[in-house]
Amino acid sequence: MSAPPPVRLVASDIDGTLIRTDGSLSPRTAEVLDRLVRQGVPTVLVTGRPLRWLRQLYDQLAEPLPAICANGAIVYDPDTDHVLRAAPLEVELLLEVTKRLREAIPDVALAVEVEDGRKFWYEERWPMTWEAEHRNVRVLATPEELTTVPAVKLLARSVAHEPDDFYTLVGHTLAGLAEATHSSSAALVEISAAGVTKAAGLAWLCEREGFTAADVVAFGDMPNDVPMLSWAGRSVAMGNAHPAVREVADEVTLTNDEDGVAAYLERLFS
Repeated sequence: MSAPPPVRLVASDIDGTLIRTDGSLSPRTAEVLDRLVRQGVPTVLVTGRPLRWLRQLYDQLAEPLPAICANGAIVYDPDTDHVLRAAPLEVELLLEVTKRLREAIPDVALAVEVEDGRKFWYEERWPMTWEAEHRNVRVLATPEELTTVPAVKLLARSVAHEPDDFYTLVGHTLAGLAEATHSSSAALVEISAAGVTKAAGLAWLCEREGFTAADVVAFGDMPNDVPMLSWAGRSVAMGNAHPAVREVADEVTLTNDEDGVAAYLERLFS
């Protein structure tokens, strides 16, 4: 069997993958990432997080890394604070998606990431907690406000369904209309425009920078990482990964709390 092609670009999910369960980036992982940057190996964050949640990780890095946010809807250059590409759900699509969800799931609570993910709007029934006082987060006066501007991500929650059942129900309801995925242990589904995935966002950035899928090693832990791991030339599931991720990955590394990404990259670039 021939050896796999050399890795020229590293792509990693954040939560459950690059950072530990407590939200911290270990000194070991920070050092490995800094070393890759100094060696000229492009490293990209590929996350379901919105733009406004990147600061928590950037503050722990020697220098910020390019990021693909909102499950592929946003490609972001932190050096210029510029969104290179946005693929939102347009208003007409939002109207149809929310209509179908409300009809199929009476208890559904909805929220949207707007203005490239710099702002978050949520319905009154949305279970908002820690971020409620953020200046770019607000509760909507009426449900109709939810669909007045394009959204890089629509989020749906339910208290009446189990997480996997809810994900299946939303996916069936929106089949052929929008992308549905999940990265949470709660009954929370993340919805993007059709064709918008982590794989699509990463492929766009790689083409722009002159890389192919064969050049990429990708790390992930949850179902929203499956398209990216299926696309990348080399895919690595975390030791704590969801079964769907383990099924598509080429290899499995240690858990996020055991510095699984750092351990793998140390061996790969030793």
